[in-house]
Amino acid sequence: MSASIDQAARLRELVRGQRVESSEQLQPPTRIVVVTSGKGGVGKTNVTVNLALILAQRGCKVVLFDADLGMANVDVLLNLSPPFTIADVIAGRRQLAEIILPVTDNLEVVPGGSGIAQLASLERAVLDQTVAKLAELENRADFLLVDTGAGISPNVLGFVLAAPEVIVVTTPEPTAIVDAYGIIKAVDGKNPGAQVWLLVNMVESESEARAVFSKLASIIARFLAVRIRLLGWIEKDGNVGRSVLQQKPFVRAYPYSLATRRIHLLAGALLAQQADPEPKVVGTGFFARLGKALFR
Repeated sequence: MSASIDQAARLRELVRGQRVESSEQLQPPTRIVVVTSGKGGVGKTNVTVNLALILAQRGCKVVLFDADLGMANVDVLLNLSPPFTIADVIAGRRQLAEIILPVTDNLEVVPGGSGIAQLASLERAVLDQTVAKLAELENRADFLLVDTGAGISPNVLGFVLAAPEVIVVTTPEPTAIVDAYGIIKAVDGKNPGAQVWLLVNMVESESEARAVFSKLASIIARFLAVRIRLLGWIEKDGNVGRSVLQQKPFVRAYPYSLATRRIHLLAGALLAQQADPEPKVVGTGFFARLGKALFR
């Protein structure tokens, strides 16, 4: 009798193991979304931080990777004091898991800082080791949001050209629109399969946002093959500036503000879209592509 019980127990364990394995196979891949801008001062980091918080609030597990070297302000907006950054991972002083900062139950932050500047200048072997470590993030959450710097420096373009989804943040200012076109042109040339979203920030009205998108889309249709879609817009809101002074995300400081309502709509629009699954062939993940983009 005891032998039969042991066999039954082993069979149940085997079945449970198969079910776990099956559920893991059915688990959707992490959506990797790189948020960038051609010009500084358009509110890119503020948008990214608040979008991450709302996605997390909606039950998504989110990792926010601060890849903005020049204006690495994710920690400032969230009032965090990271003791370690990517630089410590590159130097071998810390493991990736040791530098990740929990913000809420569903949101974690990866501090980048000066480590991002080092990525483009690393020797190939060290770069490969680093991106292999960072690849752990590709299966850690539902969303990996990457906040890049502004412009088209090698570090910024590395992330943009490796991304399956790119959100380009602009404002109605002519210089910001021109610089946004520059980023999209780079995507068209080196990452034509990416889904490109446009987010128009600091607008007076919906009509102004749609006019900016229409103008940019018409130019792109004439000269580029990539297609862009309007993710949404955020009107000017004095509460945004006030929240920055308080070192609080505006979705927390002013949960009923116009900007917060727009972030909810942006999160909803992003969740409503089905992203193409990331390829599972060895060496084709986001960070593997990042390594190839940086080492040229």
